[in-house]
Amino acid sequence: MSGQRRCPICSETLRSGLCPACGYDVSRDYARWPTLQPLPDRLRTVPGRVPEETWGIRVEQSVIDRYRKAAEQGRASAQCELARRYYQGDGVEQDAQQAVKWYRKAAEQGYPMAEYGLGLCYVEGRGVEQDFEQGLKWWQRAAEEGSAEASFRLGFHYFYIKRDEEQAVRWYRKAAEQGHAGAQSRLGKCYYDGTGVARDYRQAVRWYRKAARQGNANAQNYLGICYFRGNGVEQSYAQAVRWYRKAAELGQTGAQCNLGVCYFNGTGVEKDYVQAVYWYQKAAEQGEPESQNHLGNCYAGGIGVARDDSQAVQWYRKAAEQGSDCAQYNLGSCYFNGLGVAQDYVQAVEWYRRAAQRGNAVAQNRLGYCYANGLGVAQDDAKAVIWYRKAADRGEPAAQQNLGLCYFNGTGVAQDRSQAVHWFQKAAQQGEMNAQHNLGFCYLNGAGVELDYVQAVKWFRKAAEQGYAASQFDLGLCYFHGAGVVQDMRQAVQWYRKAAEQGEPTAQYHLGNCYLEGTGVRQDDGQAALWYRKAANQGQAGAQYSLGRCYFNGTGVGRDERQAVTWYREAAKQGEPDAQCDLGRCYFDGTGVERDYGQAAQWYRKAAEQGHAGAQYSLGNCYFNGVGVGQDGAQAVQWYRKAAEQGNVNAQYDLGECCYYGHGMKQDYEQAVLWYREAAEQGSGAAMEMLSRCYRLGLGVRRNLVQSAMWQLRAKRGQSGESGAGKRP
Repeated sequence: MSGQRRCPICSETLRSGLCPACGYDVSRDYARWPTLQPLPDRLRTVPGRVPEETWGIRVEQSVIDRYRKAAEQGRASAQCELARRYYQGDGVEQDAQQAVKWYRKAAEQGYPMAEYGLGLCYVEGRGVEQDFEQGLKWWQRAAEEGSAEASFRLGFHYFYIKRDEEQAVRWYRKAAEQGHAGAQSRLGKCYYDGTGVARDYRQAVRWYRKAARQGNANAQNYLGICYFRGNGVEQSYAQAVRWYRKAAELGQTGAQCNLGVCYFNGTGVEKDYVQAVYWYQKAAEQGEPESQNHLGNCYAGGIGVARDDSQAVQWYRKAAEQGSDCAQYNLGSCYFNGLGVAQDYVQAVEWYRRAAQRGNAVAQNRLGYCYANGLGVAQDDAKAVIWYRKAADRGEPAAQQNLGLCYFNGTGVAQDRSQAVHWFQKAAQQGEMNAQHNLGFCYLNGAGVELDYVQAVKWFRKAAEQGYAASQFDLGLCYFHGAGVVQDMRQAVQWYRKAAEQGEPTAQYHLGNCYLEGTGVRQDDGQAALWYRKAANQGQAGAQYSLGRCYFNGTGVGRDERQAVTWYREAAKQGEPDAQCDLGRCYFDGTGVERDYGQAAQWYRKAAEQGHAGAQYSLGNCYFNGVGVGQDGAQAVQWYRKAAEQGNVNAQYDLGECCYYGHGMKQDYEQAVLWYREAAEQGSGAAMEMLSRCYRLGLGVRRNLVQSAMWQLRAKRGQSGESGAGKRP
């Protein structure tokens, strides 16, 4: 039957395109499209000829015998197939040396698939000593004779091993033009990245599309990326999702991750966190680190899945151990905050360091923070600056802000306010609120930059509009004082309120002042007391004192002297001088607390040493009268003088008295006249009386009855209240 076709491998009669004995597919060009993968079972079974339960040994051995016979007869295709089976242990015991032997025989006959296989053995060092040059030689022969696989492998080798991108592109192109999907995908990637060829997104898309249509999952994913970014093709999120899905359903992990991101963000598809988790999980379970990190984020945030910090840590760890810097940072943060794992700053620093060394700017900034605060590592401001700078140079705004603070305060680096402004500016321009606030502060105070209230307002406003409470308060202050902006009390109150409602205590205190005084808002003692209390409960000393005043005077609350003393004391302990002075008065008078002159003198002294004129005068009285302290005229004069020099009218009069009568000092009429005049010009009637006497008697001043009469007349007209030594304000 001369019309019958026979298998070129085993000479079995062919009834179709598939050999029933050895599985050879006559429709496949093995020379151009070689495969070193075992044939699938469906190509090796021979239905109806041998019972299935005995096929494994009997049929396979028969096939091997036929290949061997044909190979020994010099048939190159059989030699090549027998080599493949030895190479893979397919139907025979794996034997790399036998594989090399038969590949060489077929290759020496110019059989492209064998030339490719022999080249692979040399490259991998299987059955022969590894020799890249020999491997490339055989691949080149195979490629020149039309083996697309060899051309592809040559391109791969030149790209990754020899680092010759132009040669790689040459061989990728040769294989791609023969229709090799893998080469088409790689050639597209070269055009996309501009490696070995000028970057050309349109050419990239062209080659990706060719490979994608052949079912190449990598190309489908890359084509999806092009549509997502609008590179080489009109941007279309829907098309991106379409191609991602094709690749994802083929198991391409990058596409599964990308499809998950689309579902997570609702890009090109309706937002669906559950679907996002589904695709992240598929990729993560195949070991794709980016998806493992995303999946960790979902568990950490309870997004698309029940929140589970321990699961988050598990996935972060898997990705981190593969070198994902984002996951390393996230795992470090879990250790830092004790989420899903016991809090451990040392471990946190370890993972932050790994991520930082891979160039993760956020981790570099956090590592700097750990050094700055001695968390998990010895405190070291200089090392903190090193890591802040690394992150700042990579554009991380939080690190730029932190580096600016280091320069501003001279922490870990020589103080340099202009450098501080430089880094604040960089961070502020990226929208970093702390930096915007600090830059506003620098302009407000002329620190490192020329004083400029308008610029201060600009940056305070930017941060304030992002909800930064400190800037809202400072912007309110600018409106209150008309600094850099037209004075507007209503605007001041508006910004104070925004900050106050966020719990900013100083803003709450100032808002209380506005209500108390009716500035920019309708006067309301109750609201004043309410905001004072909010700030006071947070420890704001000014508010504690003001709330004490409210209780003392019954302003906006019921009068309660004990509560007044309580709040005076809280403020006084923080060093608030008005509160210290008033607390001293309460002890002196026994108001809201048991009278205690010693405690009175103690609190007067604390305020006096801070320059509080009223307290200085009261402490002077204590020394003058020996109340709460030993009587000491010299000390009395000293404290009267401090208060008098600040304009305290009572101190000026009493210091004049000491000069006039020689109490605690040498009698000095001229000095007496000087201080009487100071007090008199502030309206002290007692000082006017004494100044009249000095003019009448010519004490400390030339006798002048007209001047004496003038001061006497002014005193009688009641231009002053009484004052005198031994009395208190």
